[in-house]
Amino acid sequence: MTPANINQFIDDNQIKYILVQFVDIHGVAKTKSVPASCLNSIVESGAGFAGFAVWGLGMKPHGPDFMARGDLGTLSAVPWQPGYARIACDGYVNDKPHPYCSRVVLKRQLELFKERNWTLNTGLEPEFSLFNREGDDSLTPVDESDVLDKPCYDYKGLSRSREFLEQLVESLQAVDFDVYQIDHEDANGQFEINYTYSDALTSADRFTFVRMAAGEIANKLGMVCSFMPKPASDRTGNGMHFHLSITDEAGKNLFHDPSDPNGMGLSKMAYHFTAGIIEHARAICAFAAPTVNSYKRLVVGGNASGATWAPAYICYGDNNRSAMVRVPYGRLEFRLPDSGCNPYLVHAALIAAGMDGVERELDPGEPMNVNLYDLSLEEIKARGVGILPQSLNEALDALEADTLFTEKMGQEIVSEFLAVKREEWTEYSRHVSDWEVKHYAEFF
Repeated sequence: MTPANINQFIDDNQIKYILVQFVDIHGVAKTKSVPASCLNSIVESGAGFAGFAVWGLGMKPHGPDFMARGDLGTLSAVPWQPGYARIACDGYVNDKPHPYCSRVVLKRQLELFKERNWTLNTGLEPEFSLFNREGDDSLTPVDESDVLDKPCYDYKGLSRSREFLEQLVESLQAVDFDVYQIDHEDANGQFEINYTYSDALTSADRFTFVRMAAGEIANKLGMVCSFMPKPASDRTGNGMHFHLSITDEAGKNLFHDPSDPNGMGLSKMAYHFTAGIIEHARAICAFAAPTVNSYKRLVVGGNASGATWAPAYICYGDNNRSAMVRVPYGRLEFRLPDSGCNPYLVHAALIAAGMDGVERELDPGEPMNVNLYDLSLEEIKARGVGILPQSLNEALDALEADTLFTEKMGQEIVSEFLAVKREEWTEYSRHVSDWEVKHYAEFF
């Protein structure tokens, strides 16, 4: 989108209102609705928000306005909401990029790539669950017949939720998402949608748009679309794998080298980048698995579906889905993030860690090409493999101890993230669950 064709776009799509959209520190979309006639002011000055009313913007009631300034290149129609367009925004305060804005944080990290005429390409694979909300407020799979013990790729499960899936896919295709695959995943009522990779900033903007679309289309159909990391204890969780590669200005994949002696098609640069992720994995975990619920997903062993795909061990391997980093050949797949993450912060953290590995020429060690889920903890430790945090609190401790992220992403965003998430952990720790009542009420 350019200033020259804005009016044509608005006329062609009969746009009446613009959703001025940014995300809070959790990655949740926040918007104001602005008449289309005011688009120029949104791009030039921005729409004003009371920042104190939003999670994680580091603002107080007596502070200035948080101005969401539109990125014209992101302007697109909102197909499920006729007459509306959406524009992704950067946060400004006092006419300066706001260091607590997740999108601003990622853009600053990407400056390193611009300086070198490189592009970080990422392909995200969001998983989500479709539920009905029952009268007692509980959630059940939207398709009552979706009860197989191993429902992955099941035709009936996919077919019977096709109304939602078709509306979601067609909405995304209408705004130029190249959707190439949709499948029923390993949990009842769970699905994944795949679309072609893009540069990192566009990937983060697009995932935000996907969550917006899925939530509203589901609501229209009387469903709940959940990106919760682990909706059910006996079913697989909702992950969001990040596929990573770096290209130069000629489009050459700098992560690819067919002469790789390990046969994984990786360049030395890719190995160094992998080593950086491994070096800082425990801290990255706070951003990639950012909720108390996330750590119900990051466990070892089977479940009722007969498979688990979430990593617990800090290593990489050749097409190894039990490793934290899988190598499909010539690129990396970071398998730690879940669908509840803030994609801007995960991207920013991966850049900080990966480029630390590149600049220091770190060695990731030997690839782990075995089923890690079959190994005992003693065998894991004997191989020199680390273990990911097993709670949000543990991940926050790791983030606080790793100064790289404060240095690269900024003291403001890291401190705010830690403060917000410490509060979440404290609230969770004080909650008395049904499990506790069931096990202890009459135990003594």
